[in-house]
Amino acid sequence: MKTYTFHVSGTHCASCKILIEDILNEQIGIQNTHVDLKSEIVSVETELDNSKHELAEMLNEKIKHNGYTLSVEKITKEDKNNGVIWQAIPIGLAFLVLFFILQKSGILNLGIGGTATPATSFIIGLIASVSSCLAIVGGLVLSLSATVSKDNISDKKNFVLFHVGRLVSFTILGGVLGLIGNAIGISFTFTAILGITASAVMILLGLNLVGVFAKNKIALSPAIFNFFRKIEHKTLTPLIIGFGTFFLPCGFTQSMQVAALSSGSFMSGLLIMFSFALGTLPILALLSFGSVSFAHSKHAPLFFKSAGIIVIGLGLFALLAGLAGLGIINPLFSI
Repeated sequence: MKTYTFHVSGTHCASCKILIEDILNEQIGIQNTHVDLKSEIVSVETELDNSKHELAEMLNEKIKHNGYTLSVEKITKEDKNNGVIWQAIPIGLAFLVLFFILQKSGILNLGIGGTATPATSFIIGLIASVSSCLAIVGGLVLSLSATVSKDNISDKKNFVLFHVGRLVSFTILGGVLGLIGNAIGISFTFTAILGITASAVMILLGLNLVGVFAKNKIALSPAIFNFFRKIEHKTLTPLIIGFGTFFLPCGFTQSMQVAALSSGSFMSGLLIMFSFALGTLPILALLSFGSVSFAHSKHAPLFFKSAGIIVIGLGLFALLAGLAGLGIINPLFSI
């Protein structure tokens, strides 16, 4: 048995780790694969007699269609990334201009202190589904997908249970957060402070997507994935896992939870969290039902950086709205 280490580029999150490991472990002669996201290193145990360079070329062919590159030498991508960010800026700004037009017209309204509406929650959900939600929840979906494939389960019942559990938990618990906010009597000032806190989290997440924190890739603890892998063959496990995603450490989810709490209403909290979960559904559903996610294609860097710019813009807007709520600055929009 030989062990080789290779450099890998194109990874973004824990779902990338699981996808690469699953693809490479399916190859004949490969006994075990481990991906280290932080160092961008892939360790492979093999019985093959191929040289390291031959093995790298062979395995690279298996993952390159998903936007990853496996190599013996580390690939320098700085110049390429600089070019991508300049392409992403106009895309992100165009979306933000559209958002501000809709905000000014009253169709979308974050309100004083960054209070989210169902419409804005849905938009944030769409963005989250290709960032931290893809990193955290997408990894669980791919893990579940691998189990279904391994067990030769032809129907999609497990995936349906997972997404139903996720939508139900976000809806019910979002309403509960609204009730808690009402029960503890959150003041207007405290609501604005919560909005500012959520906005700061969004800005940090956006900076992470753009690549400012490229060395700090978002990922769940391996122990959590190992736990789910041990119980995922149980009949109701997909439903339970889906329900439990409400409590996973996703920055966007936590921002929306703060918004639901500050709403001070069961129905408002319910709609905020349901709309957010609904926004994350399309990408997670693509992962579930066998489609190759756009987030794992060769266009992923542009996709992620554009999303990052949008998130930063939305976070800054909500931050300014929160400051306006505290009377520190004048409101951006009349409401």
